[in-house]
Amino acid sequence: MEFDPLLLSRIQFAFTISFHIVFPAITIGLASYLALLELLWLRTGEARFRDLYRFFSKLFAVCFGMGVVSGVVLSYQIGTNWSGLSQAAGNILGPLLAYEVLTAFFLEAGFLGVMLFGWDRVGPRLHFLATCMVAVGTLISSFWILSANSWMQTPAGFELVDGYFRPTDWLAAIFNPSFPYRLVHMILAAYLSTGLLVGGIGAWHLLKGREETRTRTMLAMSVLFVAVVAPLQIVAGDLHGLNTLEHQPVKVAAMEGHWETRPGAPLVLFALPDERSESNRFELAIPKLGSLILTHSWDGEVRGLKSWPADERPPVAIVFWSFRVMVACGLAILGIGLVGAFLYFRRRLYDTRWFLWLALAGSPLGLIAILAGWITTEVGRQPWVVYGLLRTADALAPLSGGSVAASLAAFVVVYLGVFGAGTWYLGRIAGQGPAWSEPPAEHVDAPGMRLPRE
Repeated sequence: MEFDPLLLSRIQFAFTISFHIVFPAITIGLASYLALLELLWLRTGEARFRDLYRFFSKLFAVCFGMGVVSGVVLSYQIGTNWSGLSQAAGNILGPLLAYEVLTAFFLEAGFLGVMLFGWDRVGPRLHFLATCMVAVGTLISSFWILSANSWMQTPAGFELVDGYFRPTDWLAAIFNPSFPYRLVHMILAAYLSTGLLVGGIGAWHLLKGREETRTRTMLAMSVLFVAVVAPLQIVAGDLHGLNTLEHQPVKVAAMEGHWETRPGAPLVLFALPDERSESNRFELAIPKLGSLILTHSWDGEVRGLKSWPADERPPVAIVFWSFRVMVACGLAILGIGLVGAFLYFRRRLYDTRWFLWLALAGSPLGLIAILAGWITTEVGRQPWVVYGLLRTADALAPLSGGSVAASLAAFVVVYLGVFGAGTWYLGRIAGQGPAWSEPPAEHVDAPGMRLPRE
């Protein structure tokens, strides 16, 4: 039996990065949330914020550890499975990834010990500084990683000499055309994912009858945050989509399921894209709305997939449906935030059980949206690893299909065991809830706001 090393290497990298991206996304959001909790405790002196900090710092530590372990594997895979990419683009990607280690990782590691174990060993201001530095470190890490990945999407600041990419302008390479949009979109996605998880934990404990101030604070902070940030994410996503239309129009054509170039393109809600017939089956669409969204004009022209040769198009069905999963999750997140905020101001948030179940069920939507968005981004870039310049097939290392199949099987077994156990442990911590450092006050709503007894 023969194995395709290119297909298996792509599946292996997709499998490992799908595990990896979840944990850094959580740590990005949790680090900033911990900084906010500690700031609120320093400003108000209320024990609930300190208790929540200690509770979520446990979750942060586990996620941070699993993120580091899974990230190291990705670095090795670039060298073992994708040596063609390392050779061709190592002069640019190597320094960008090294900057992430030298700046972000060292900053996080240097202050992480103080943050996790220094609560009773250093002063409150120094401890708060350590928490802020860890939060800043996660954002810096996102900066460099997304800069490197964005350069592969929209390469800039280089010259191509004998098949090797050589930097000519580092600022242009770092701040490549898609980078600012992708950075904002990803950071907001990480924050929303964390906010939903926090709200889901709070809803779970309320459903279990643990109606006390810390549990209520979790849910209140979650729904108010999501209600504000979700609309901002929709705006950021629209701007990111327009940038993608400018620099990677074939990806947008696959996302939208457009085969023909035409003005007044419809918005395709449902379809089964058929690459053989170059058409959509069972299409359900709204006339002209696609052009309005993409060009901000009812009659704007949108290029179709037939404008490019078949060997330069991404796998249409995967990109089409992953994009819709991401958008559906985003709309659901917006709905949860707005409904939750409405119930909060009506003082019905904590005893509306159907909403508590909704918040619990919706808690993983942010992570699902992130995974769907990355599938859209990475599969939509195909068949290029450096867009328009280096094909994925040319970036592959000289490996046999059997060796890649064996390593993929090993990754599946190890990852399911290690990260399955880690996820179970995270669930166990979340199920225990925050410990009380002093008897809880009754009916505290959002930070700084107290409601009368009902």
